[in-house]
Amino acid sequence: MPRQARLDNPGTLHHIMIRGMEGTPIFRQDSDRQIFLDRLGKLISATGTRILAWVLMDNHVHLLIFSGPKGISQFMRRLLTGYAIYYNRRYSRRGHLFQDRYKSIVCDKDSYLLELVRYLHLNPLRAGIVKNLEELNKYKWGGHSVLVGKNPIAWQEKDYVLRHFGDNSRKAIRNYLRYMAEGKAQEHRPELVGGGLIRSLGGWSRVVTLRDKGEMIEHDSRILGDGDFVKRILAEAEKGLRRQIYVKEKRDVITRTVGDYCAREGILESEILQGGQRWKVAKARATIAFQLSRDWGISLAEIARNLGVSTSAIANAIQKLEADQK
Repeated sequence: MPRQARLDNPGTLHHIMIRGMEGTPIFRQDSDRQIFLDRLGKLISATGTRILAWVLMDNHVHLLIFSGPKGISQFMRRLLTGYAIYYNRRYSRRGHLFQDRYKSIVCDKDSYLLELVRYLHLNPLRAGIVKNLEELNKYKWGGHSVLVGKNPIAWQEKDYVLRHFGDNSRKAIRNYLRYMAEGKAQEHRPELVGGGLIRSLGGWSRVVTLRDKGEMIEHDSRILGDGDFVKRILAEAEKGLRRQIYVKEKRDVITRTVGDYCAREGILESEILQGGQRWKVAKARATIAFQLSRDWGISLAEIARNLGVSTSAIANAIQKLEADQK
């Protein structure tokens, strides 16, 4: 079965899960965890990503993030590639460290944000790494200790989460701790790792019928939310895909036009595309730009990006060409 595309727009809430290959530990000691966190913090600042909750386990990691302006793919690639290189060098190993692609679930923040914060942060308690909430408060390798003020980490969105629990810090932390205590008996919740309502009903198809009500509910295992939320996310993804296809088509037109002209006139494509300034090349670039603008409606800015010069240079070249033709 082919891989499904990532669903992402800037500011989208994602529950991201990273696992070691075949259960391989990805952290052997605390210094490894610190290296991972250092990389995470630097990338958050560099990419505009926002992290609300996180936990490092021996062989897997959970992150709850709002994606930055460029989405999650570049952010995750830099995070995981850099850490895998460090880990393999340190322990003289080869091969993949992480299992397949990381898993990302788009989440409805209005319905699931607080449940996800709690679910992620209770991982060490469920796994028996800590014995109780008092020990979890001091557990250094999860975002819970940051929220309760025991572990100062500047890059975690502490205030964003706590605002949901109260209008001042003390009240918010007190209410947050009560919320955590109420959920500490929870076991694994598969509905929080994709599919939302449908997983809890045992459904897996794209659209599921609730037998007792005869309702049709939109479903996608990459999304955690109700049917309306799933529809909106899929519609946004479809628009994004159409834009990507359209951009690719325009690039194909530009590439083909440049290639045809250069072959006909005996000019190297590299001169056109790398900003060559000799007279014959400049005239060729102006002719190509004029054709792309007139016949295909491609913007001067996009033509300029693909031909290796500024937008003003393209505009001036076309203007001069039109004047010479009069």
